[in-house]
Order: sequence, then C-alpha cells, then structure tokens
Amino acid sequence: MSLRSQILNDLKEAMKNKDKETLSVVRMIKGAIQLEEIDKKRELNDDEVISVVSKQIKQRKDANIEFEKGDRQDLIDKNNNEISILNRYMPEQLDSDEVEKIIDEKIKELNIESIKEMGILMKNLTPILKGKTDMSMVSAIIKDKLN
Repeated sequence: MSLRSQILNDLKEAMKNKDKETLSVVRMIKGAIQLEEIDKKRELNDDEVISVVSKQIKQRKDANIEFEKGDRQDLIDKNNNEISILNRYMPEQLDSDEVEKIIDEKIKELNIESIKEMGILMKNLTPILKGKTDMSMVSAIIKDKLN
C-alpha cells in the first residue's frame, strides 16, 4: 500500500472513530499533498509524500521555537501532538551515531577535504538521508567535521 493510500485510509478511520485531533492533522496533510500534486500535475510517489510530511513537521518545529519565545505552552503541546501524528508517515529515523557513520563513509568515498566541498557531499548524502533524519543536523555535523 502506498503512503498516500495509507493517509487516505487513516482519514476514513479517524472519521469513523471521531478522533478530531488525528482527523484534522490527516486532513491537513492530505491537503498539502493535493497542493503539491496540483503543482506537479501528477500523483506523488512515496518519496515525494514523505517530503511533504517532512515539511509539515519542520513547520511545526519552527513554530514551536516562536511559541517558546511567547511562553505559549498550550500551542507547543498542540504542535508536539501534531508532530507525533505526522511521524507515523515518516520512515524510521536514524540516530546521530548512524548519521555520523554515513557521513564519514561519504567523506572518505568522495575524498572530501574542505568545507568548500560541502555542496558535493550534501548532494550525495541527501538521497540517502532525506526523510530519515533532520537535514539541518546533517549540515551541522558536516560543518563540524570539515572545520
């Protein structure tokens, strides 16, 4: 079953179970997927759906930073709940040790020696790590290793 189909099935289940929180999040992600499909003029594959879900998670994490500044714990809790629902559609996340190991292997494989070659490294790492970890964390690890 494709990820898109799973989201549509979860939408139906949330309606049947009258689970308002899950229903609103799944409707939101369905809408975001539909907008992306309209832009691309075709149905999205699983990798593209994961990318859409990942963007939604990132938006909520960014909003949480602003909510912390405003001391709005209620909104932070709501966003964290939405993030946990969205994480159901993401592939299993890699821990930082696994990410570092993959980065080290690519640095050796591509013979990367300076921060100037970071773009080449990121280009090679993105297909491997996208959706499986936070890419800003990957960028920070690379900068740390190459400096």
